[in-house]
Order: sequence, then C-alpha cells, then structure tokens
Amino acid sequence: MARLKDQVALVTGGASGLGEAIVARFVAEGARVGVLDRSTEGCDALASRYADRIVCTVGDVRSYDDNAAAVQACLDRFGRLDAAVGNAGIWDYSLPLVELPVEKLAAAFDELFHVNVLGYLMLAKAALKPLVESRGSLTFTVSNAGFYAGGGGALYTATKHAAVGLIRQLAHELAPYVRVNGVAPGAIATQLQGPASLGMEERRFPGASMERRAHDFVPIGRMPSAAEYAGAYVMFASREDNVPATGSVLNHDGGFGVRGLVAVPRGGDRLLEQLGLASGESGGTS
Repeated sequence: MARLKDQVALVTGGASGLGEAIVARFVAEGARVGVLDRSTEGCDALASRYADRIVCTVGDVRSYDDNAAAVQACLDRFGRLDAAVGNAGIWDYSLPLVELPVEKLAAAFDELFHVNVLGYLMLAKAALKPLVESRGSLTFTVSNAGFYAGGGGALYTATKHAAVGLIRQLAHELAPYVRVNGVAPGAIATQLQGPASLGMEERRFPGASMERRAHDFVPIGRMPSAAEYAGAYVMFASREDNVPATGSVLNHDGGFGVRGLVAVPRGGDRLLEQLGLASGESGGTS
C-alpha cells in the first residue's frame, strides 16, 4: 500500500545522502516531492530521475526567501503541501573544544546553528500556512547527538539538542493543526559536509571506514543504510500512522541508547549459541 498516496512533501537537503533516500522512499510511497538543496547538479539529477513527481529549488536553507520559494514551487506544481522535512545539516567532525581555535569559534557557532537550527525554523515559518491548511506534518532530522555525548563535537551536539527543543516547542505551538516530530539517526554512511568556517566544507563523512568497524560499536551489529532510515520519515508523514505522534523524537539509531557500560556494545552476542540455534558469533541483523 502506498502510504503517502496523493500527499505532497518538501525535503531540504534532498539531493544527496539521507535526504536523497527520503525523497526516493516518499516517491515510492506515492508522494510528489519538492526539494530544497544547494546543489544544482543534485537537483538536476533528481529532476531527471523522477520527472513530474518532483520539483527542485536550488537554494540555501538559511534563507527564508529560498525556503519560501521551495514551498511556493510545491504549491504551484502540485497545489498543496502536506509534509515538510527539515533534513539539511552539517557536522563538525567531532572537533573537541580544546582543538577549536578561539578565533574561529564565533563563526563556526554561527554557521552550525544557522544551518542546523535556523534552517529548520526558516522551513517551519515558510511552510506554516499551507501545512495548517492541510493539517499536515513537520519532521526534523536530529541525531543520536541530540541525546548522547560523542556523536559530534560541542557545537554539533549543541545544535542537535537545540533541534529537540525546537520540535517540542513547535509541537506545542502548532497543535492541533500541525504535528511536529523528529527522527534521530545513528551512524550512517552519507555525504555529510563540515562547516566552511572550519575549513571542513570539502570533507566527507568517513562512512566506509565506519561501516567496516560497525560491528564493534553499533549494537545491532552493522551500520544501517540511508534507505533503511527513510521509513521513519514515512511513518511521521503518513496520515494513518502519525495520528498519536507530536513532539516525539524517534531514537532510530541502531541501539546506541542500550550500549551499556560494558566493553561489548550488546548483550546478546552468544544468544544463538546459548539457545542451541547456531554456534559462533552472530553477525547482527540482516
């Protein structure tokens, strides 16, 4: 069943990584999708792939005008807006405070908070009227760093904690007309960039090396793909599935919250052997 049939959704940062996976899943579930992304090449590729199912706007999530243009593009092309997903973000590559140059601190703070928090506010502000009219939903990408230390440096972690607070406040302010929720992914092999203010704009998330080591630190035993995270966004956008949910953040992170204080990040590595189902080490979920 197409869970998003006849819905129109807008996804920021939808031309690469997790955002691209969300777009693909939304289209597969029957939605027509608008995208706001800074990559002209990425937007062109989406337009070529999905034809009349998609409308792309090239712009900066920090700009209200660009967010408003993306919303208007959805209204002009598809006639409505049912869901908006704030997903675009940057990472500080876990740079600790002691290594953060004092002369770059203010600029890095501004850049990370403007992209990761102000970008969400700009989307919410631009999409507010059509979402109220459609009794729609807002969903924001958080991170395991919104709940636990070690998922980023001080600046990134602060932005993701701020995103959790923003979700709860907007859920209060927009009830009962718009449901506001979040998805907090864990480690993911994606094209997450760093802030230009720290000279990290050309860096890329070390997904391949983390995938090789995932069994040692991810409780489910492997790193989920971007496509495997995308279903959570479908659930929050679905008019059948999200009825009870507002102000919620789904810890959709491979089990980081249950790692515990022991050396091995899960307690069930010997379960198959102990139950006589198999011998040897489990490779995690499939």
